[in-house]
Amino acid sequence: MKNMNLKYEPLIVILILTVSVVISLSFMTVDRSTSDTIHEINKTESGGLPIYGKWKNFSAKDGLGSDKAYCVRIDGDRVLVGTHDGLSVYENDQWTTYTTEDGLAHNGVLAIDISEQTGDVWIGTMGGLSRWSAGRFENFNQMNSGMPNDLIYAVTCDEKDVWVATGGGAGKYDTHNKGWEIFTEQNAPMHEPWTYGVCSGDGKIFIAAWGGGVVEYTKETKQFRDYTDPDGNMEIDLFPDDGLVHDITTGTSWANGKLWVGTYFGLSRYDGTRWKGYFDHDSGLASNFINFIKASGKFVYIATDKGLSCTDGDNWVTYTKNKNNLNGKAKISIGTSTTEVAMTPSLSHNYILGMDLKDDMIWVATSEGLSRGQLLNKQEKGLVTK
Repeated sequence: MKNMNLKYEPLIVILILTVSVVISLSFMTVDRSTSDTIHEINKTESGGLPIYGKWKNFSAKDGLGSDKAYCVRIDGDRVLVGTHDGLSVYENDQWTTYTTEDGLAHNGVLAIDISEQTGDVWIGTMGGLSRWSAGRFENFNQMNSGMPNDLIYAVTCDEKDVWVATGGGAGKYDTHNKGWEIFTEQNAPMHEPWTYGVCSGDGKIFIAAWGGGVVEYTKETKQFRDYTDPDGNMEIDLFPDDGLVHDITTGTSWANGKLWVGTYFGLSRYDGTRWKGYFDHDSGLASNFINFIKASGKFVYIATDKGLSCTDGDNWVTYTKNKNNLNGKAKISIGTSTTEVAMTPSLSHNYILGMDLKDDMIWVATSEGLSRGQLLNKQEKGLVTK
């Protein structure tokens, strides 16, 4: 069974040595001038790959509730950050942190989403679900409602319904009739009740079921189906692109007609017909150990234990911080060529747990602070963005 230590300590696995045939796809690392970089990106169809820089980092010293930031969500002109010690809100260049003393269900905030219908903020914590509306908190837990479990890893608002992924199954709360439905291995194709991620898209709900792959729920028919790793629970993907890369899933995100799935053993993409797998040894993915993913348009952002990656499925950019100072780099892979651009400063830490973006800004939650990056234009660092 999954525990909270997995949020900060990569899953320890015994790797089975195997002989593999490697089809060489050379990534040519070169020291390019900025003008060369512009030329290389301009001549590809993926010239819109977003590149962020001008990083600014926030910590508890700046007013953040805690250096341990689990999640971040942009809400209009303010930014909501789930930390180990409360909900921190950044507005008008100032931080305000809300805790159990203000009515929050628990100080450990793991997930945040916002209802498009009402504007209410739904907050998943280590000890229940909170609805923040009109400045007041309303809390849900196993004792006062039909919620499946108090440990909530993910929250997503889908029209009038609020879905949660918890340590005791997935739950759906109907805000109109104020009732809960619970989905576990008893009534859904799950191997165990532990769920870790949930998202909506294309009239469906996609649940990351720990050890059980992805559970798909069609809202119109109320029917389930599951997607699992055809290779079973092996640590090696024997047959590439035959399905989900692994059954230990950590997150789902749907956009632009594609479902993206994060696992502790790589990344998967499903277009409704075909699966595609990505790993750190054959792509620009920072690490196979994925904590969180978010799809936006044709891009997906992947939070790993070794940096933040972004891809359109073909081209990549990965941000990492240096070990010994505040600087870092962006490694950009366009087609078969790779270039590195220095970032001064860089992300606050390489262990990344969440992110959100809006307009030309990206916010990144890490195990040692929060980072804000700005979309670079053609003149900045010699990179092209659209």
